[in-house]
Amino acid sequence: MGGVYSGEKMAGVFSYESSEIDWCEDNYRHSEHVVEYFNTMSSFIFFIISPIMLYLLHPYAKERNLAIHLVWVMMIFVGLFSAYFHMTLSFVGQMLDELSILWVLAVGYSVWFPRRLFPSFIKDRSTFSSLVLVVTAITTVSSFVKPTANAYALNCFGLHLLYVLAAEMKCCNDQKVLRLAKLSVALWVLAITCWISDRFGCSFWQRLNFCYLHGIWHILIVMAVAYASTLVAYLDANYEIPYSLPGLQYWPCDKWAVGLPHIVLKGTPKTQKRC
Repeated sequence: MGGVYSGEKMAGVFSYESSEIDWCEDNYRHSEHVVEYFNTMSSFIFFIISPIMLYLLHPYAKERNLAIHLVWVMMIFVGLFSAYFHMTLSFVGQMLDELSILWVLAVGYSVWFPRRLFPSFIKDRSTFSSLVLVVTAITTVSSFVKPTANAYALNCFGLHLLYVLAAEMKCCNDQKVLRLAKLSVALWVLAITCWISDRFGCSFWQRLNFCYLHGIWHILIVMAVAYASTLVAYLDANYEIPYSLPGLQYWPCDKWAVGLPHIVLKGTPKTQKRC
């Protein structure tokens, strides 16, 4: 009997609507197989932006460290798991969605956190990255026992990165860099506002018959990550590969007011391994 019960419990976490979270969008409104249709479809923005960012950041990653590509490779998985979660609202979908975000932050933390700010007992990036990944792995396992563990880890990574970035901006006078920082913050604030409004103001949006703010969150957060990650990468390039003379440009046209930011290397590349 115990085996049957365990099997039923395992199947239950994969079943539709087994998650305790249900976003504001009406369930099964557009498809009997997709619980939240717009939230699912909007997740595919990850599959559009991520490959473009991989391409745009390749010259910098090739010169600095190809491991940097893992950030946007992981973002593809975020889109995949987000689509699966909103399609099913299953507990497993929820965990995969949340944990993939944690791993994006962990990878970004590992490859971009400034070496000069490492704890005194850590001498190189390899050791630092190993420590971060071990903590992330422990959090991942713990999340299946106590899901709130993931929320704590996300907040720790996210808030510390914001603190470091704010400190860096205080010493920056480059208007193009400052503009990128302001746009990153603006996109992030808009995204968080949509997320909070959808989560806690659902009754208001239902009265307006507009229950799609979580889908808009998907679009805004991908753009926010594109802007913020390029900003962090630019600061990293100035510290780690200054000989490359990194600069900022926007795709598809640098003269446009909006676009996808990326790094151009104006100096002579050395393509040498860096720690």
